Amino acid sequence: MKVLKFGGTSVGSVESILNLKKIVEGQGEPVVVVVSALGGITDKLINTSKLAVAGDETYLTSYNEMVERHHQMIDAIITDTKKKETLLVTVDDLLGQLKSIYQGVYLIGDLSEKTSNVIVSYGERISSNIVAALIEGAKWYNSLEFIKTKHKQGRNLFSNSVSNPLILDLFRDFKNGTATHKVCVAGGFISTDSVTGEVTNLGRGGSDYTAAILAAALDAKVLEIWTDVSGFMTADPRVINTAYPIERLSYVEATELCNFGAKVVYPPTIYPVCIKNIPILIKNTFHPEDKGTIITSQEEDEDNGRAIKGISSINNTSLITVSGLSMVGVIGVNRRIFTTLAENGISVFMVSQASSENSTSIGVTDDDADRACEVLNKEFAKEIEMGAMYKMKLERDLATVAIVGENMKHTPGIAGKLFGTLGRNGISVIACAQGASETNISFVVERKSLRKRDSRLILPV
Repeated sequence: MKVLKFGGTSVGSVESILNLKKIVEGQGEPVVVVVSALGGITDKLINTSKLAVAGDETYLTSYNEMVERHHQMIDAIITDTKKKETLLVTVDDLLGQLKSIYQGVYLIGDLSEKTSNVIVSYGERISSNIVAALIEGAKWYNSLEFIKTKHKQGRNLFSNSVSNPLILDLFRDFKNGTATHKVCVAGGFISTDSVTGEVTNLGRGGSDYTAAILAAALDAKVLEIWTDVSGFMTADPRVINTAYPIERLSYVEATELCNFGAKVVYPPTIYPVCIKNIPILIKNTFHPEDKGTIITSQEEDEDNGRAIKGISSINNTSLITVSGLSMVGVIGVNRRIFTTLAENGISVFMVSQASSENSTSIGVTDDDADRACEVLNKEFAKEIEMGAMYKMKLERDLATVAIVGENMKHTPGIAGKLFGTLGRNGISVIACAQGASETNISFVVERKSLRKRDSRLILPV
């Protein structure tokens, strides 16, 4: 049994959704299909919400455009008249609910997180019903019934202990091979709170996560992520035109690339299948004949000679430096830094510390930068007032770049080649970090230098 996930671009046009149908119906074994909203619909749902809460009557125009988009898709791909009529009843009921919510937001002038979560859920609820009707012999499953979250630190986090028993119970016959249908279809991204039952979600990119959760719970043979690219690339082809697809990655390498900007897979996706040793295969919906990228626990021998697998970047980087002579030799300073950030829901993706311990630089996204400075200045207010520490230093307009490869630890001279290449190209490194595992070297540069990265960095030597 396989789990196949199709992203927004894979269900965004008539051509792509018919490719999806062909791919799924061509499988020689039972499959669970997880789909995102039609391409662009999630953004449309959010933008329509903003119009409604602002009292802008054009929210109705935006809403009607979404209705028309879904109706046109159904008319183009569902040829059976009876099936089309049944599907339209379901879809129009969901669209009617959505319209009522928008009208409420418009009249009251208030848009809570709870209401926003409900609104964006309609993208996957509608698309999954359309795909279930399209695929021969498929059965629709409501993800809101079995993907459960718990609210912690201001976030909705997936609850494995609550969800797993629900998944195993609901899919029992399918997993045992006694079900009458061979294809299950469910919407990704959407979930409900395990305590209140309110609609929540797994975050942008969460459809990948839904698919991984199902693959792990059902002990799938493989998790296939179908998207609009032919796997992980050695670099962003928009930055480096010599980039090419990577045939194989380890879970560690894929995680590092994702954490540093590669948007092929939503980062939390890897963990559930990794612990079950379930391979992830990245495939292109528009070019299914391409090999794609296979992600497993270990690399094959053919790849063992390649030290660097890929290069990725985060271009919305801000660097915060915590510094002061009082930090030297004082136990607990870093604990205070990271505890404060964690308690305020701020994620750090890179850390660089001076060997003298008098400064620690942390990389955060631009969106989190001001808030991070605010809470850290508050945490160290006494030390700053006494002059033992300085106020947080914030540097903007930066980018974080990472070179990734598990075999870097077996290859001397990688760091030398990296920094030599950067130096020859006139690129100044503001901060850098390398973990003890030596699977990646990350460094911060000015954002304007991002496109000056030398493509030779990504080629095996």
